[in-house]
Amino acid sequence: MANAPLTVNDRQFAWPTQPCVVICADGFDMAYLEAAEALDRAPFFARARAEGRLRGAKGAMPSFTNPNNCSIVTGQPPSVHGIAGNFFLEPGTANPVMMNDPSFLRAPSILAEFSQAGAKVCVVTAKDKLRKLLGHGLDISNAVCFSTEFAADVTEAEHGIAEAPIPFPIPSVYSAEVSQAVFAAGVSLLHSHKPDLMYLSTTDYIQHMFAPDEEGALAFTEMVDGYCQALTDAGARVVLTADHGMNAKFLPDGEPNVAYLQSILDLAAPGAKVILPITDPYVVHHGALGSFATVYLLPDDNIEAIAAELREVPAVELVITADEAVEVLELPRDRIGDLCVMARANAVLGTRRAEHDLSQLTRPLRSHGGLHEQGVPLVSSHNLDEWPDKVRNFDAFDIVLNRVEED
Repeated sequence: MANAPLTVNDRQFAWPTQPCVVICADGFDMAYLEAAEALDRAPFFARARAEGRLRGAKGAMPSFTNPNNCSIVTGQPPSVHGIAGNFFLEPGTANPVMMNDPSFLRAPSILAEFSQAGAKVCVVTAKDKLRKLLGHGLDISNAVCFSTEFAADVTEAEHGIAEAPIPFPIPSVYSAEVSQAVFAAGVSLLHSHKPDLMYLSTTDYIQHMFAPDEEGALAFTEMVDGYCQALTDAGARVVLTADHGMNAKFLPDGEPNVAYLQSILDLAAPGAKVILPITDPYVVHHGALGSFATVYLLPDDNIEAIAAELREVPAVELVITADEAVEVLELPRDRIGDLCVMARANAVLGTRRAEHDLSQLTRPLRSHGGLHEQGVPLVSSHNLDEWPDKVRNFDAFDIVLNRVEED
């Protein structure tokens, strides 16, 4: 007898009748699929497009990794789960706090709720910064959760497995292979553990480094395409989406196109604080430069005047108040300061020039975070009964569990 559907965060999900795999391909802009398809290097994606199983979707804002992964696994926007970036300014203090601890989550994940109801769940992520967020609430007695970044350190007690099933040496987090390891482990776990639900999350190192039509990107997309087919051939329903897209953020001379907001506010509003939610331990490929920033003002600051001044910055596209951001971007009010600033498609936002180490950028900057990186693909391995009216990346579990036609 099949298990009853579960209701998680006000959405109902059918119990899986075959292994269901959701993939978050980090930074996997639709342009990467299109470039590989045009050269016949992505047959899985090309066939899905031809058969109506590939569509454009929108991710959560800001278009960063942690908010969107948390949205995908909870089925809700950041206003519900609470993760609005990698950093926010702790209320009542001047301390920037990193939101990578599960204590900041305000909603349970679909993975955790199914695990606690007895489903077998496997989670593999490239970046260890995500592991605790994605694994929060899992019943480790019937779940596996580890990162390929630290695959050498897995233990049965903490990760649900004694050895990570990766058939090659553990790669650097700054490589294509660390994402390939996610897929290789996923295929292996599908055979060995026969999970009901699996979540695979890669890293966007390649997308930061290469434009869609460059060989490094084409080879990566071809690899992802092949593993989607392998998971499908192994008997899984597969839905792939992305956390955000990616855009070039540099000037004609190759230098990053940056507006340093803190330097501007040091003159216009001394005491105001700029927080860059992209900032995390992995800054080699983006220098902590993204296209979304929050601004915390002092009580006596003139918010309208400061917003107006920031709107005059050439690299800035949109400045809205936090109350407006709650309404239009579905963000949690207490974690986004007083103003939200978004850059133009070809620009990024920084604090002060001296606070960004760009010495390790070996190629022209590509980054994300703004409205122009909110568009992502959503691909299903199987035909759907119907698509959602407005497709979001955090509809992925609804699609794979509720909308796929039965075999």
